[in-house]
Amino acid sequence: MTAYPGEGVALELERLRRSVDVGFATTRGDLALLLQRADQTDKTLSDHEDRLDALERTRWPLPSLAAVVSCTALAVTLWEAAGR
Repeated sequence: MTAYPGEGVALELERLRRSVDVGFATTRGDLALLLQRADQTDKTLSDHEDRLDALERTRWPLPSLAAVVSCTALAVTLWEAAGR
């Protein structure tokens, strides 16, 4: 028999406490891993946004170029038509 009546309860409470501590430690580790991955994802996303901004700044402005070429073609056509 046990030394006092509450000894079994105390042992179960200690096991429960240990189990909760282990669970919290596991949860903290998982959370730290998720935070690290989120930071890496944010860094990767930031790098991609920077690269995309650089590409957008240096891309050839095709709609503007098309408008200039068409206006030039119209001007040349009108000039030739007026000259004949």
